[in-house]
Order: sequence, then C-alpha cells, then structure tokens
Amino acid sequence: MIGNRAGDLSGKRKHMKYVEFAHENSDVIILLHGGGMNWWNYREVSQILSERFRVILPVLDGHAGSDRHFTSIEDNASEIIGFIDDNLGSRVMMIGGLSLGAQIMLEMLSQRSDICSFALCESAMVIPSRVTNALVAPAFGSSYGLIRNRSFSRMQFNSYRLKEELFEDYYRDSCVIEKSDLISFMKANTSYELKDTFSGCTAKLAVYAGEKETSGIRRSAEKIAKALPGSALSFLPGLTHGQFSMNCPEKYAEAVKELIES
Repeated sequence: MIGNRAGDLSGKRKHMKYVEFAHENSDVIILLHGGGMNWWNYREVSQILSERFRVILPVLDGHAGSDRHFTSIEDNASEIIGFIDDNLGSRVMMIGGLSLGAQIMLEMLSQRSDICSFALCESAMVIPSRVTNALVAPAFGSSYGLIRNRSFSRMQFNSYRLKEELFEDYYRDSCVIEKSDLISFMKANTSYELKDTFSGCTAKLAVYAGEKETSGIRRSAEKIAKALPGSALSFLPGLTHGQFSMNCPEKYAEAVKELIES
C-alpha cells in the first residue's frame, strides 16, 4: 500500500527521524530536505515516486521532530550512511537533496563513493561566503525572537515564493527550531566546500539550479558538475531557490525517473 510512516533511522547507530513512503517497494530513494524546511519539502514528490520506489525522507538534525541538535554536515552524512549500512544493504538506488540537504548528499558521496547509483543535487552551495557566514550569528540571533510571530514568518515564507499550501507546515516547524540549531546549520550551509574525494563518486549525477538563484548557487552548480565528469547540469527557467522540488513536484519526479531510466 502506498502511504507514509514515521520512524527512527536507528539500526545499530544514532537516531534520526524519518517519514517513509511505500515500504514494500525494493528500490530505495532517499531525499534530504533544505535547511529550515522538513520532510514535507518532498511530500508531493514522494507521493508520485512511491508508485515505483520506496522513498525515505529523513528529518535532518536540529529540525522540527528531531531529538538531536545539529552539529555538522559531515555528521549528518555519516548518520545516514550508517542507516543505509545497517538497514538497506549498504547502497540505495538514488539520493537527492535541496540546499543543506544537497550539501549533505554531496558529503555522503564524498565519504562513500558507491553509496548510490544515481544522485540529484538541487541548489547546493559549495563556494563558501566568509561575509555571509560571519553575519549568520548576529543576524539570526537578533531576529530569532520573531520566529514565532506569524506575520514575520509569513513575510519570510513569501520571500521564498513557495506554494501557499506549504505555509502552515513551514510556520509550524520553524517555530520549534532552536536558535543554536538555526545558527549552526546556517553557518554550515554558508561554509561548505566540496571534498577532494567527491571526484571518486561512481553515481550518475544530475545537478539543478534555478535561473533566478544567486550567482553563488549557479556558480556552485557549475563547480559540482565540473568536479564529476559526465554529470548533467540544468538551469531551470524562471525558478528560484527550492521551487523545483516544492513548487514543481511533477517535473521533479519526472527528472528523477529520467535520471534513473537513462
């Protein structure tokens, strides 16, 4: 039966929460949400893909529903690799991610070159910004008190240009992110660099970024694709950050199917 269930990415290792679609399907796809979002980032995508695949959506550390503080991109990558080792035969069909989730995916490919057969990277930053990184703590530290203000949350949400039906999920989950976690994963997001070991990845990689994203994201997409020869690079007309997976689930699911079938 196609559906979803919550659980722990426990196995024999550390705990990480997750939501799962179509447990009975054998080919596994893992999708990693963006920073400040949650598993619902991929809810509609998963409903489509679950007709053919088992889809697992981890809740990244430091986000709503997690019982662990965010430490680093590297630690999150290691946790999910551990879960795959303990429960999924040390390898899955595909791993995808958005923004922070895409950085964790890239780190997984760097730590374990053959962890998956296919990978889809959406809007990952791999060119660190020292200025932005230095501003994270003071900016989020001073504005954190407004995070539960619905009007302020609405203003932030509208700046992302995401589908209206995602607002309640966004507001509910952003209200419970602790300040220390928010600062930690934003600092990690603005300082991540590709590891040299990424070039040894054996997965077939598709790299996506919106044409309306920042120059840093677009340049990062080019750098990622260049680091792994044979990767497919696509700039999506009219789209900005996060809109591919959240606003265009049918097109995203089709991109996943085309990548795997190719």
